[in-house]
Amino acid sequence: MRILLANNNYIISGGAEVFYHEVGRILEKCGNAVAFFSAKDVSTNDIEWGTYFPRVADYSSGSIISRTVAFPSMIFNRQAKERMALMIRDFKPDIIHCFAIYVKLTASILAAAREAEVPVVMSCNDYKHICPNYKLYHHGHVCEACKGGRYYQAVINRCCHGSLIYSMASSVEAYTHDMLDIYRKNVNTFLFASKFMAHKTEEFWAPDSFRWRMLINPFNALKFEYSQTSEDYILYFGRLIDEKGVNVLLDAIALLPDIKLIVVGDGPDYALLERQAMALGLNRVSFVGPKWGAELDDILRRCLFVVVPSLWHENFPYVILQSFAFGKPVVGSKRGGIPELVSHGERGLVYEATDPIELAKCILQLWDNKLATIEMGHAAKSYVDETFNEEAFYRTLMDIYSEALA
Repeated sequence: MRILLANNNYIISGGAEVFYHEVGRILEKCGNAVAFFSAKDVSTNDIEWGTYFPRVADYSSGSIISRTVAFPSMIFNRQAKERMALMIRDFKPDIIHCFAIYVKLTASILAAAREAEVPVVMSCNDYKHICPNYKLYHHGHVCEACKGGRYYQAVINRCCHGSLIYSMASSVEAYTHDMLDIYRKNVNTFLFASKFMAHKTEEFWAPDSFRWRMLINPFNALKFEYSQTSEDYILYFGRLIDEKGVNVLLDAIALLPDIKLIVVGDGPDYALLERQAMALGLNRVSFVGPKWGAELDDILRRCLFVVVPSLWHENFPYVILQSFAFGKPVVGSKRGGIPELVSHGERGLVYEATDPIELAKCILQLWDNKLATIEMGHAAKSYVDETFNEEAFYRTLMDIYSEALA
């Protein structure tokens, strides 16, 4: 099969690009012809198919006038449509698989696919298709104010990067896409990694107005060995930003005088969280900065369990899969896809996201019962090994492609 993959960025800068490239790697490994389509930048000049990549404006910098002039191409990038049409003509894909295409490539490439009569499937890893700011969250709380097409709420709340201009632009973008019904009209099948995101989309769009299937993100758990060692500390690792809920975790630790917490990560709230820990007298909390690769793996394999205290509706947190792959259970908030992965009482525990008292009780429950922690860790490792491997992912993906082609 010939598959064309499209994503805003080619160079890996986050989870979306990892997903994009992992899908391509697995498809090629299994004998398919794969081409990539992304926005052009200086680092993509020598990439195969890079000559087809369209140039896009930088909307994060420049004067208000220059950004205003470039604004229409943020909604519908005509050059991206033209370059996609050429790519389809020359590569002749059987199917196109889109990932994050908002703002840079834009939905214009979907129109090119429709005109060429090539079916499209689209992986949604955030809420941009229903929410102007991607997250259903702003200024410290979950928000669904835009439901029912009320995208002006994004302007009222200044929920897009805290900027009035950016929020106005995102609101206009959402109204335009909604008026043209540009996604449902051009995408054969939407792919979600959590049932939560699928059902939340149904709430916004109506259940029978689009086709969707489940496709969990590729993750090869089999390459990680179960860890039989554990030391007396629990772990948070991830970005330090308000929606991750680390402040609630610190409030919970303040109620637990004997528990040591290691915080791995960096982000805009690093200093704020350090000050909170100091104000609470938490000398049992260690902020160790960002860690990657073998260094992170070593900290992870030696912890008792991991806490994922997100306040926003996380779709599919990789940190949970990484934890499970080492046989570590997870205490996670009841937000987004987290409860689906953790399954309360099986591979960890879940709690109300904003309640530090309930979180403290969950932490203490596992801390005081090492046998239950080990059993949940075993269950987590068995689950992730069976469910998250390349063979299972490839079978599901090819079933989805075959259905779309049919």
